[in-house]
Amino acid sequence: MLNHRWNSLAIVVLACATAAAATETTRVLPAGQLPQDKRLGPLNDLDGYFPMVPPSTREAWQQRAAQVRRQVLVSAGLWPMPEKTPSRAVVHGKVEREGYTIEKVFFESRPGFYVTGSLYRPKGRTGKLPAVLSPHGHWPHGRFYEASEKEVRRQIVDGAERFDRSGRYPLQARCVQLARMGCVVFHYDMIGYADSRQLLHDNVERPELNGPDAWTFFGSQADSRLQTIFGLQTYDSIRALDFLSELPDVDPARIAVTGASGGGTQTFILGAIDPRPAVIFPAVMVSTSMQGGCVCENGSYLRVGTGNIEIAAVFAPKPLGMVAAADWTKEIATKGLPELKQIYRLYGVEDLVMAKPLLQFPHNYNYVSRAVMYAWLNKHLKLGFEEPIVEEDFQPLSKAEMSVWDEQHPAPAGGVEFEKALLKGLADDSRRQIESLAPRDEASWQEYRRVVGGAVEVMISRGLPEPGSLEAANASSEDCDSWRMTKCVLRYPAKGEELPVVRWEPKKWNHRAVVWIDRLGKKSLCASSESPRAGVRQLLDNGFVVIGADLFGQGEFTVDGNPMAKNRIWERPDSPITRYAGLTFGYNPPVFSQRVHDILSLVAYAKGKDVGAERVAVLGMNGAGHWIAAARAVVGNAIDMAAIDTAGFRFANVGATSDPDFLPGGAKYNDLSGIVALSAPNPLWLAGEGTTPPSPIMDAYRAAGRADALVPWQGDSNDQESAAVGWVLENMKGKTP
Repeated sequence: MLNHRWNSLAIVVLACATAAAATETTRVLPAGQLPQDKRLGPLNDLDGYFPMVPPSTREAWQQRAAQVRRQVLVSAGLWPMPEKTPSRAVVHGKVEREGYTIEKVFFESRPGFYVTGSLYRPKGRTGKLPAVLSPHGHWPHGRFYEASEKEVRRQIVDGAERFDRSGRYPLQARCVQLARMGCVVFHYDMIGYADSRQLLHDNVERPELNGPDAWTFFGSQADSRLQTIFGLQTYDSIRALDFLSELPDVDPARIAVTGASGGGTQTFILGAIDPRPAVIFPAVMVSTSMQGGCVCENGSYLRVGTGNIEIAAVFAPKPLGMVAAADWTKEIATKGLPELKQIYRLYGVEDLVMAKPLLQFPHNYNYVSRAVMYAWLNKHLKLGFEEPIVEEDFQPLSKAEMSVWDEQHPAPAGGVEFEKALLKGLADDSRRQIESLAPRDEASWQEYRRVVGGAVEVMISRGLPEPGSLEAANASSEDCDSWRMTKCVLRYPAKGEELPVVRWEPKKWNHRAVVWIDRLGKKSLCASSESPRAGVRQLLDNGFVVIGADLFGQGEFTVDGNPMAKNRIWERPDSPITRYAGLTFGYNPPVFSQRVHDILSLVAYAKGKDVGAERVAVLGMNGAGHWIAAARAVVGNAIDMAAIDTAGFRFANVGATSDPDFLPGGAKYNDLSGIVALSAPNPLWLAGEGTTPPSPIMDAYRAAGRADALVPWQGDSNDQESAAVGWVLENMKGKTP
């Protein structure tokens, strides 16, 4: 026993010494120096700068607009759009006022989950009428908002309001005036406001409510399925538009949407993803500055590579009006509006976008701002009123007169158990939708690629770097036995990224290259200080160049050389919403995606002028296959062959949003199996998924007519590397099988 213990200790010491030697052998940068990589700097956040660079042609913009629209839909968990269930709308409790009526409304956007609001209708109008959808924004108590007497007096003195009652009830005021102008108006509640009390509007991560079988919002299980308050509230807006457009007295071709602040966010988000609004007027929200500070305005991926100006621009060429105030929108005239006008100019309708700065006022939707909106809707809904339109005084509703719940219409249940059931139902419905996309033939395979492949493109947010965009700097080489080792820093200047790279070259090259990816980074490619590991050596002996690197968060990216244990989460110090994933991954690609970016850079490097390989394989052992699968999904046959070990990884099993392998939405699209399926029809050697891989993978290869290109492997783990290398050697020498 004693001898056995000493032998075990000797093995551990030897392994540690080997790893240390390998680390030094493959080190590119001076000891203690980290890569000069932008990703090691501060995280992007909602208070950054989000300029837009308009394309020069209408065709280029239309292509970009489609990408942004898809990005918003994926972020909201609405790609594909859920199948709509019966709304079972109830309209009751009509209140008569001079020139208009108000009714109470509730309906189900999801089974058992209710949208609530007030429906304003003009009196004495016949035929199909124009309509306005009106989200309220983050005023306290939302639709029930009532300003203090002191605040009302201040606004009247400052010229912000005209009447005491419109100053006290500004949200009601705009609905009343629009109804008097002949519009049907639906003023609906945000989640957690007024009558919508089944769910909280915001919260913090609750680990105790984040189980694999039942979960709530603000945890890895919900976020891995893109289930967010932002997404649910956006879907509520779509269903509210359904309700309004289907009313018998509404002209569905003349519907406007207007809201301010968070209601402004809802307005331009809806305008970007739903073709039905004819006019939008998002007030005091659209800017190149602060993008929205609430969970209902943020979702993972929403503003990665874009911002509110570009999202609002997707509405072009339909009329888009805005007002700005002495808040984050104050620079709209010089930062944002000129770019929006460039987009509208591509359609020859530059006058259909407008922003009026009202910088004498703080953040608001006051009488002066509303007057600008009335004129915009009067013109573009063709209401026919003589301008200027003057808002008149009105008799406001009490909270009791507005509330949709009473003894005959009791409020529905809510709380934690309801929340769990709602999210479980959403997940089940989404799973059925994705399963229905299972490829059966060429047409269904293309639809699978459009939906699932489109989502993965958003989640990874990058393709192969353009030729000439990479630079290999600080290169140094040395001869070792029958091969040569070159170390360099691979830079991607346009992205501010750089990778420590080691390249092994044989004396006689066959113009093939293998990018070898490992969970531990490039140090794992060396067996000792003198020699690469057996599989690498085998490739070199057969004439292959082998490229290894530290992906982001591996090796030389960390102080101790060990892979990062947690990714960074942006925390807003002035808010209780401190660890919401959308506030980090709505502005920054997840570490998972950043590692996929690095693999794509290595593939481009292998095919570029510095290496010049005619064909490139990517090999991922030691459970590194999930990154390569995602890379293959977005670039297809740009990776000629892939040999990967997934080690059975599943995004649904990632227990925290701080895990480096956390990927928002990763579990939604058949999890990793759905991503691996996107490798079809390209050659794939696959370990970690059993001898019969999951149906999404098998279905995809069969539908693509290339079942023979999928090579499942299950054997002794000691033989895995040699089997993968053997497959690469066999299939990379000649034509692609």
